[in-house]
Amino acid sequence: MIKFDEQKQIDSIRGALALRSEIESIVDAFWQGGSFRNICWLGIGGTWASCLQALCHMKERTTLEVFALNAAEYCTTGDRRVGPGTMVVISSVTGTTKEIIDAVSLARKSGAIILGFVDKAASALTGIVDHCITFPKNEQLKFFMTADRFLFSAGEFPEYDAMYAQFDRCLPEAVTAAEKQADAFGADFASRHKDDALHYFVGAGTLYGAVYSYGMCYWEEMHWMRTKSVHAAEFFHGMLEIIEPDTPVTVLVGEDTQRCLGERVVRFLEKVSQNFTVIDTRNYPLAGIDEIYRGNVSHLVMHAVTNRIDAHLEALSGHDMNDRRFYRKMDY
Repeated sequence: MIKFDEQKQIDSIRGALALRSEIESIVDAFWQGGSFRNICWLGIGGTWASCLQALCHMKERTTLEVFALNAAEYCTTGDRRVGPGTMVVISSVTGTTKEIIDAVSLARKSGAIILGFVDKAASALTGIVDHCITFPKNEQLKFFMTADRFLFSAGEFPEYDAMYAQFDRCLPEAVTAAEKQADAFGADFASRHKDDALHYFVGAGTLYGAVYSYGMCYWEEMHWMRTKSVHAAEFFHGMLEIIEPDTPVTVLVGEDTQRCLGERVVRFLEKVSQNFTVIDTRNYPLAGIDEIYRGNVSHLVMHAVTNRIDAHLEALSGHDMNDRRFYRKMDY
């Protein structure tokens, strides 16, 4: 398999899971401090997509006030919900993203507490957050562990310990096995779609964040391929009318409560399209993970699958996914 190190992948996920005790200490101290008011997921670009996933995960489970803010919008218009008693959760690979730095500074001035997941230990962000956890990659897993601890603290996640006991035992190997299983599919998908003029990605639930990120941050930013990301619930309020038999559409279907929204799109496409793909996380066994918990990791499984598409697209196109023409190359 190209661009794949099985043990490195397992170790990466296991290392992220090991952060949970540190996350628990931070969340518990904030929760028990008596000033809790709300939780704000703050991001931009790919981290904004992760914020949408965390918000979706929490909002159907909790009565806590939880919301997501785009960092650039927040810096422009503000948000009066952010203040004393707010925990703002952010993530950054480089620790230098201007919009995140500016938004964190504004949130701190408003009295919020900032929990930052920053991949690089020595960066501008590490010096301005209240709590900094440094570990590379696995942003979505870090966010969900934080969300789940808040749910547990509020008495809304009684299966917390049982679920994470399974994840500690089985998740690194299960997700890595899914990526291995997806390799042949990824090669075939990349071969069929490498020359698409425009590709549509559709998803719902936590997988809407996945299609948003995958279309914009991977296909557009990294592969320089044009895409559009559509929420499955909105598909029937516009996009359905432009579907021709040869229109390339991929539907990401997960196992959370919004699965039915993606399935509805699939049923429609079966009637009118000859060029659609369904990526369904149910097709990946996840050995050792109970069915009731699978919806909590559908986004991780989907990321493992799309990793294989990316590896083969890069090989076929000869375009290095790290190349940029404009991003951080010029002033804008």
